[in-house]
Amino acid sequence: MSTVHFVGGEKGGVGKSVVARALAQLFIDRGIPFTALDADRSHGALVRYYADYTQPVDLDDLQSADRILESALEAERLVLVDLPSQSNGALERWMEETGIVSFARECDVRLVFWHVTDGGFDSVSQLERVLDAAGGSLDHVVVKNQGRSKNFGQFEASPAHRRMLELGAPILTLPELDSAVMYEIDRFGSSFWAAINTNQGPQSLSPLARRRAQLWLERTQKALAPAIDWDVSPVRESTVVPKPDAETASELENGSPLEGSALESSAAAS
Repeated sequence: MSTVHFVGGEKGGVGKSVVARALAQLFIDRGIPFTALDADRSHGALVRYYADYTQPVDLDDLQSADRILESALEAERLVLVDLPSQSNGALERWMEETGIVSFARECDVRLVFWHVTDGGFDSVSQLERVLDAAGGSLDHVVVKNQGRSKNFGQFEASPAHRRMLELGAPILTLPELDSAVMYEIDRFGSSFWAAINTNQGPQSLSPLARRRAQLWLERTQKALAPAIDWDVSPVRESTVVPKPDAETASELENGSPLEGSALESSAAAS
């Protein structure tokens, strides 16, 4: 059974792409077959950081958007879609004009919408609008991003929170990574795996920064994993990949190899 994971939040700056990148790394580390589609034509985080696994998609072009479901039908896999802000209109048009929800159900493809939120008024209001439109036709996950806010009281007191509980939707918490470390990872254009495992050269983090990034990724994967349907068979059993030397570090820009896990502890946890 294939599953399409839409990572959105409508409001800009809530950390959608960080969640999408973390999910991509989680799938790679566990050896799960997946394909990623990046619908953000202006920033394209998945295309930049996980280029070997990602292709662009244009939600305003119905034939291009069709690649989302086609990817799920071609093989048993997870499909990861990174949605830009203000994309709900285009996504809803594609889904309505093509009857995506009913067609996916007929084809035994699960649709999951990840709502990344900073807990603010705009983010919560937009989540409520999505729920009013989609309701129980999709599966939902909420990610409270502590990298953007520590106060989620407004969300927890909202009708959206009650709706999520009624739907049995997972409500997850994404831990915060030190902003200076995240800035360096983004500046280098590194996958999380490359950032943690590249220990020499101009695009390497300091040892303690790499340690902070490693612990953050471990905690993030532990937080996100319960919302994933792991029915898709792994490509092969995960093994530990040794850290690269300076000569091979430059080859590790786009995620870890499918035959390995980025983290020693995550291989054990798998």
